[in-house]
Amino acid sequence: MIKTKEKQNNIWENFEVNNNDIDFIFNRLFEVETPTNTIDLIKILIQERIRLEKIRREGMEKSKGEIYLPKDDFQIGQKLTFPALNYISGELIGVRPGNNPELGDFSVIQIDFQNGESREFASRLVDHPLNQTNIALGEETDLEFENIFSTYTKNISASLIDKLNTNQDLVQIAGFWFPRSLLIDINIGYLNLAEAVLEVSDGGPLSTQEIINQIELPTDSNSMLTEFSLNFALQEDPRFDEVGPAGKTLWFLHRSEPENVRSLPKFLIPDQQKNFDNSKYSGYLAQMNAGVFDELEYSKSIENNSPDGVTIAIIYPHIVSGSIPLSSNLEKLFPTAYESPRIRFTFVDGDTQEKFAGWVIRESKYVYGLKEWYERYNVLPGSRLHIKPGKVPGEVIVSIGKKRPTREWVRTATRNIEGKISFSMTKQLISTEFDDRMIIAISEREQIETLWDRYLNVPAEKLVPTLVRELAKLNPQGHVHAQELYAAYNIVKRVSPSYVLYLLENSTEIEHLGDLYFRIKI
Repeated sequence: MIKTKEKQNNIWENFEVNNNDIDFIFNRLFEVETPTNTIDLIKILIQERIRLEKIRREGMEKSKGEIYLPKDDFQIGQKLTFPALNYISGELIGVRPGNNPELGDFSVIQIDFQNGESREFASRLVDHPLNQTNIALGEETDLEFENIFSTYTKNISASLIDKLNTNQDLVQIAGFWFPRSLLIDINIGYLNLAEAVLEVSDGGPLSTQEIINQIELPTDSNSMLTEFSLNFALQEDPRFDEVGPAGKTLWFLHRSEPENVRSLPKFLIPDQQKNFDNSKYSGYLAQMNAGVFDELEYSKSIENNSPDGVTIAIIYPHIVSGSIPLSSNLEKLFPTAYESPRIRFTFVDGDTQEKFAGWVIRESKYVYGLKEWYERYNVLPGSRLHIKPGKVPGEVIVSIGKKRPTREWVRTATRNIEGKISFSMTKQLISTEFDDRMIIAISEREQIETLWDRYLNVPAEKLVPTLVRELAKLNPQGHVHAQELYAAYNIVKRVSPSYVLYLLENSTEIEHLGDLYFRIKI
């Protein structure tokens, strides 16, 4: 079957939403008077574009003239289109009798093409393969809805959302869109009642419908529109935060959120660093067994596809902040959202099955909610955490990999009499699995926390040799692995693994021994 597919760039691969598309969607939303989610808008838009494209192509085919089939009889001056020749068209300028006894009675027509070329073709020839061709404009594969939707939804969605976001007449809540002018007015009295309802619920989270029921907001006209209008009013009021995962709207009082959710914890604020090419060190990060689990090394090219979850060695800044990194390798394990900067979900203790609140802070790329859990299990820098999806959507299982408590010789961080950081090897009671290169016991947590301010203004290039000397004295060879330095450096400053490698490489006091081992120059 020959189909009238034009030889052009695929309109779906290069899809861009235009103003006519937005006008069409806007009018459709006015007609249905119901908030519509992005996926349904994509479907509606694809169907409309298919309809318009078919009309366009049909018009082009008509303008090109009749489709050439060898069995037909044609007249001088007639315009013909040739599917077998990329649908070029031409004008019939001459007819003569055919001369081939094997083919019987037929004619030869002369066609003058627009490019100046002239060619001859058979006509009135019944027995010819091209006569069996079924010209089927409406069956073109590039205009099949299911194929377009399954293949190009991501491309179309990105273009559509960008265009919708620039339209001031449309409002978006949790992936649903609606004309601003059709929203129901929600007065300040109902918002004050919503605040009170959340207040007595420990800040939330509550669904929109739960709030509507308790504040007795009328829903006589259109319940879905009423819910959407309240969502918009709550979103515009700084007292409220939408904290639900994608597809679910949940509300929380902003002032009731934990401090480490409302603002980036002190110990997660990255240290000021020089501009450097971190891609230069990407090949070493896997060897460090740390870079892919650090939110400061976030890269969309690194993804976790393991259904069994991920095991990470946690660093000091996350322990004191009660958090874990939302790195590329961990991101898919946690709920996401269309727009909400903060998402509330549920942690599940893999050993006790106890459930407790967790928060995804998308912009700063960390997950909060483990402070008490860390203290309960005596988690140390370098302890291993096992993280995997829960059995119920919106739940994430976290476990510590407990082991029988034993006394181990491990690096121990202390503050010396000069108020500086010092490391020594001491026997510590360890009850968790741990990474040998990243384990660091903390002698006096309050004293160690003061070191953060002590080293705040110390240049990184001066601190690195100091830390290398401290760590080198702990083994006879005087060698320090980059991963050990990464864990130690993060006791006093928040830095990424690649920046540690950059500092090591560019220090005039340090030499590289190979395999990510370094030492002070002799």
